[in-house]
Order: sequence, then C-alpha cells, then structure tokens
Amino acid sequence: MNRADRPSASLVPSTEEHDAVQAAVTAVAPIRAGGHRVTLNALLDHWKNITDEVEEGYSWCAPELSNDIWCRRILARTWPMLPAHIRETKQPELDGIDERYRRATIPWPGHGEDDVDWWIWRIPRRLEVEASEHRGEDWPLGWEMMPFPRPESVKVIS
Repeated sequence: MNRADRPSASLVPSTEEHDAVQAAVTAVAPIRAGGHRVTLNALLDHWKNITDEVEEGYSWCAPELSNDIWCRRILARTWPMLPAHIRETKQPELDGIDERYRRATIPWPGHGEDDVDWWIWRIPRRLEVEASEHRGEDWPLGWEMMPFPRPESVKVIS
C-alpha cells in the first residue's frame, strides 16, 4: 500500500520512508559511542533535552554548549534529505523546539536569525554556576573566552 492509499491521519511511516529516513540520518550523522546508530527521533529528543537544560539554566561552559548542540547541525543537514511526508509530520516538533531554544537564548552580537547554523550563534539567557565561579558583572568561569562583555540579559545564577 502506498502513502496515497493510507488514511491521511496515519503518522506511521511506511517501510520505504523509514529506510529513507535512516539512510539520510546515517549519511550525515556519525556513529555514536558503542557503535549505536543515530535516529531521527533520537536527534529530536537530544535537541529537546538540551533546550530543556538551557531553559532551566545551562550549567556547563561555553565550549561544552557548542559540543552539546551537535544534534541541531545534524538535523539541519539531514532535513532536506528526508521524505516530504516525514518533514511535514516532524516540522512542527522541530519548529517548537527551535522556538523554545530561541526564547531561552540571546543572539551573539553581530549575528542574526537568518544566519546559517543560527543555533551556534546564541547564548543562554541563564547560566547556572557555582558561587565561586561567578565574577560579578563579567562572564563566569568557563565563559570568559567570549569576545564581548556579558550582556545584561544573560543572568548568572549561583
């Protein structure tokens, strides 16, 4: 049975769609530790979990954030290769997570929403640090390599 013959409410991908999704993800995503393959749902879950953490108050350093958001780059590179039906089905989920990430972060000065890889050029609004890592109005320990002063809208929470 092809997609056109199924009820329009069906969200379950066909075998062909499932295989195409996995082929797209595999073409872009690295094999993870232990030899586990990355899946589209795992990428979306990781992006959601990182966004949850950023919303609550990101407690790691700037280089770690850069490392943690790897999944969004993989999603961006994979998305055009996905079957249209899968993109249509998953787009609202991705858009929702992206919007939450944008609200929980501020743009890096000099970069806009239309930048390629826009998620890289954002800073969490809430940085959670140990009291000993907080340095007044400056960036806390682990963020001091930022090439601009800490914006007032970035709150450091000890």
